[in-house]
Amino acid sequence: MKVLMINGSPHKNGCTNAALGVIAETLSAEGIDSEIVHIGSSRISGCIGCGHCRKSGTHRCVFGDDMVNEVIDKLEKADGLIVGTPVYYASPNGTLVSLLDRVFYAHGGYPHKPAAAIASARRAGTVVSVDELNKYFTISQMPVVSSTYWNEVHGSKAEDVMLDEEGVATMRNLALNMAWMLRLIACGKEHGILPPVTNTIKTNFIR
Repeated sequence: MKVLMINGSPHKNGCTNAALGVIAETLSAEGIDSEIVHIGSSRISGCIGCGHCRKSGTHRCVFGDDMVNEVIDKLEKADGLIVGTPVYYASPNGTLVSLLDRVFYAHGGYPHKPAAAIASARRAGTVVSVDELNKYFTISQMPVVSSTYWNEVHGSKAEDVMLDEEGVATMRNLALNMAWMLRLIACGKEHGILPPVTNTIKTNFIR
């Protein structure tokens, strides 16, 4: 089993990566592989709603000059997802939001694949950021993995994060819960317990 982790910070070895590193270490101890994808400082434009990803049947974005389709490919193969973001003006990094908008719209979501969001900040804005990221999961039938507190760490640099004892413990517990849920899902499949077949009805507020 494998968990894909997205480092939504432009700083490869910053606070967000430190938190994801704690999760990766704990997952490894539980026998779960992981991979951290770093979005870096590359330009990732937002979705323009052209619909080509749906019309073509490829479930891939028509704009292939960034890492969006690469993430879609990796996430299809992964068993779980963890998205990490720094806090910018009490919100996730805008580049990360653009990435997720296109990944989830193009592919159509990843039903029944466990997911979680984490945030790092100097002081505030973490809860709002995690709430925003969780919405990608909750409209896609993805079980949201929780921990023993809000999924947040604090510090101005990576070294500070490792001194945030409660934050580090929260990351470790999140990883333990992710590993537990992945094993439960795998066990269920072995015993013929499959996800439900659901039906979506698209309407608007006029009709």
